[in-house]
Amino acid sequence: MEIVLVRHGQPEWVKGGLNVVDPPLTDLGHRQAERLADALEGESFDEILVSPLTRARQTAAPLLSRLGREEVIAPWLEEIRDPGWAGTPVEKAEQAYAELRQRPPAERWHGLQDGESVRSFVDRIHLGVEMFLAERGIRRGDDELPVWEMDSPGKRILLVAHAGTNTVSIGHMLGLMPTPWEFDRFVLMHTSISRLESMKVGDVHSFSLVKLSDVEHLSSGERTR
Repeated sequence: MEIVLVRHGQPEWVKGGLNVVDPPLTDLGHRQAERLADALEGESFDEILVSPLTRARQTAAPLLSRLGREEVIAPWLEEIRDPGWAGTPVEKAEQAYAELRQRPPAERWHGLQDGESVRSFVDRIHLGVEMFLAERGIRRGDDELPVWEMDSPGKRILLVAHAGTNTVSIGHMLGLMPTPWEFDRFVLMHTSISRLESMKVGDVHSFSLVKLSDVEHLSSGERTR
């Protein structure tokens, strides 16, 4: 089995000095999405699932159009829910993130005030991955090791989502212990491509991370994070 995880293109987080919630892509972000489509249109996927947020949907749109496929939204791929900052000065978000970075490790689980806590987000994505895999005949093996029983190990699935959701998903499938800094554990560039492949381990399977944050489809001037 191969699971391909794509991060969305560059979003317009700030407009006119004000914070934007659920932002669209920038002009560069749309170009990145077209380059992503160039890179993946020759591949075959059994499923393509997309986060419900605008930046992910706009990133997936060029590829779906070229492949002649309908958009399929997977709600569990939604990124961590930030506070309701829409229309507030950009300094408000900058100060909140600066304060978060100053906290001791354990206190980072609380996340941003009035937003989804990092603990809740990590738990939500771990549950989402578990259910996503179970629905496709992939179950955790009877072992303390990160191994899986797979009914159909030959499938290829593409997920178009976010830095946080992709990082937590990768960690779940590799069996990594969660941390309150999941967003920084793996550095995923805009429209980067990461790939997990299953390998046989005796009678069960384990996932291997074979590519992380591949942006070879972008020119050096188009690479952002």
